[in-house]
Amino acid sequence: AVAAAMRLGAFLSALRPALPLLLGLSLGCSLSLLRASWSHSAAEERCLAPGPPAPPARGAPPEAAEGRPGPGHEDFRPRIVPYYRDPNKPYKKVLRTRYIQTELGFHERLFVAVLTSKATLNTLAVAVNKTVAHHFPRLLYFTGLRSAKVPHGMVLVAHGDERPIWLMYETMNYIHQHFGSDYDWFYIMQDDTYAQAEQVKALVTHLSINQDVYLGRAEEFIGGDEQARYCHGGFGYLLSRSLLLKLHPHLDSCRNEILSVRPDEWLGRCIIDFLGITCVSQLQGQHYHTFELAKNTELEKEEEEEFQAALAVHPVSDTTLMYRLHKQFSRIQLDRVYQEIQDLQMQIRNLTALTPAGEAGVTWPVGINAPFLPKSRFEVISWDYFTEQHLFSCPDGSPKCELSGASKADVSEIIESAVEQLNRRYQPLLRFTKRQLLNGYRRFDPTRGMEYTLDLLLEAATQKGHSHVLAKRVSLVRPLSKVEIIPMPYVTEATRVQLVLPLTVQDLDFVANFLDMFAMNTLDTHDNALLTLLFIYRPYDAQRVGQVDVFAGVKAMVGELEKRYAEVKIPWISVKTEVPSQVKLMDIVSKKHPVDTLFFLASVWTEINMEFLNRCRMNTISNWQVFFPVHFQEFNPTLVYRGEQTASSNTDFLRDGHFDRHSFAEACFYNSDYMTARTKLAADILDRDEVLESMDIFDVFLHYSGLHLFRAVEPGLVQKYTMRSCNPRLSEELYHRCVLSNLEGLASRSHLAMALFEQEQANST
Repeated sequence: AVAAAMRLGAFLSALRPALPLLLGLSLGCSLSLLRASWSHSAAEERCLAPGPPAPPARGAPPEAAEGRPGPGHEDFRPRIVPYYRDPNKPYKKVLRTRYIQTELGFHERLFVAVLTSKATLNTLAVAVNKTVAHHFPRLLYFTGLRSAKVPHGMVLVAHGDERPIWLMYETMNYIHQHFGSDYDWFYIMQDDTYAQAEQVKALVTHLSINQDVYLGRAEEFIGGDEQARYCHGGFGYLLSRSLLLKLHPHLDSCRNEILSVRPDEWLGRCIIDFLGITCVSQLQGQHYHTFELAKNTELEKEEEEEFQAALAVHPVSDTTLMYRLHKQFSRIQLDRVYQEIQDLQMQIRNLTALTPAGEAGVTWPVGINAPFLPKSRFEVISWDYFTEQHLFSCPDGSPKCELSGASKADVSEIIESAVEQLNRRYQPLLRFTKRQLLNGYRRFDPTRGMEYTLDLLLEAATQKGHSHVLAKRVSLVRPLSKVEIIPMPYVTEATRVQLVLPLTVQDLDFVANFLDMFAMNTLDTHDNALLTLLFIYRPYDAQRVGQVDVFAGVKAMVGELEKRYAEVKIPWISVKTEVPSQVKLMDIVSKKHPVDTLFFLASVWTEINMEFLNRCRMNTISNWQVFFPVHFQEFNPTLVYRGEQTASSNTDFLRDGHFDRHSFAEACFYNSDYMTARTKLAADILDRDEVLESMDIFDVFLHYSGLHLFRAVEPGLVQKYTMRSCNPRLSEELYHRCVLSNLEGLASRSHLAMALFEQEQANST
């Protein structure tokens, strides 16, 4: 009995934590059963009630009245559509569209067409291009000139006929043919019109695309119907995609039947006669505000609400007036943004006071994310110290370097901004002037932006003329702005990659491994990649090539590969030089390949794989971007493992090594881009070929291409450890970079410290 009581007590003690759960389940089940019984009894009463059945509710379908979902609900019920393919029909590969938005039928928002002429193409049209063109997603210029010279940075469509009506007719045809299926809205303007791009873009976001829209400044026809209106071309007008599609079949009839001198009247009459749609200045609660600019108008003093709310201003007589309008509207827009920021900050303060944290929960600056809080010492963001002349955290690792370039401009701007904010806060009581920057600190917080802390030596002057020197610490934040997606040209993974491998006598021991990896990862997988070898002979070896060829073994291995893979040919090029300059070698290779060739300049220690080759294809864009990967260099296994077994786990393959940022030996680029940059380099250095020995491919693209240089770590490009031989005949910078790469590739600091510790212990014993 005692044992049974003990077992029961132990069972109850184990069951005690679960008692609330069991009680909750029991109570829930009981309530469910009671509710089910009540619902069942109510349903029986309705079924047994005498009389005809109640009619369904008005508008309800019969199925819904009987308790089954009506036809309107079928779209919300999931259905499994079985896949069936007729075995008698041949299989046809489905071709997917290039972009997913094309497959889903998405359209771009706004297309802008600017009508220009021979007299204003190089003046007003250029002014439009410099002021508002970059704010619109797509903008084209249309002119009646034939073979017109296009100003830089403009896309011009020349129709070859300067008659105004013909220009409008051809422009509408061109827009429908090339952009009618890609955009929802089409904005037509003249080059003597100033349009507020941001306001126009905001306008189309508030309009429905399902209606036929003809929106602009409505004007009456001369001697025509009082109800009909056309949109004045000088102030621009907006057409919807649906209206353009309906209008296009009638353009030929309008050209033949409607006579008019003004192209905007002709278009308005065409839309009214064939579609019955008149121009409106207000639609769906949105107003198309315009402002007619009078002569000798002082823009800086123009404070009318009509002017500040205008989407379009006309007429603009010269380029200076266009730039003045742009400056004035930019100032108005900036003031609106600052006022909106102040209002939002005030709302944040008021709402934060009602939260549990109270006013202490308000971050500084108000509306900006709070500083990043590290969870361990490894996540602490360090501060960089600087003065007005020097920076004490240099990119090359040196302890001190001169402040120059963008960093110097950044520090100067921050100091000026700090003094300006102090004067704004304390004027007119005090006036501050900078004497000296005592200390400066900055760090980049990825959650909010660049943070600064400045110790300034200031001279404070009062209204009575008294002055005093004092030190003051200020904190500033340069917040991260709106993130923008940079449009990039479309590339595919089907491009053929031409590998170029320079080989010297010192590289002979590593060629076999390179060829084995190339055969296994590209030839066996039938990857679209080719290989060209570049044999670099020293003058002494080149003279004895008839008796003893130092590259005979490599040529034999290439012959074996060509026998094993009958469809593969691996050509080689022989070069004699004492200084194997990257640029000179690439000059030879470039001349032997087409201009559209995608080169991958490899090194003999590179282990080629399909993953990296695909990234080489995707990251290299002709006439846009070149790719310089940072390979992963494994450490010296003798120092890292010291006799222990090396790590074989796939998760640790990037542990015992580092990304070698001193190496620029690998590069992906197109031959056409290299030839363009090389031509500019040749014009700069003239006949001084010795300059090429101090440059590599990276320097050529950096200084002479104007392309994007994409340099990023590449985990798919792993190199085994080896002590590279640095050619002392190269330039001092290239030789120093090679030596640093060898030294940093020995081992990590912890491994080097352990090796020194073991050596000291061995020496002491």
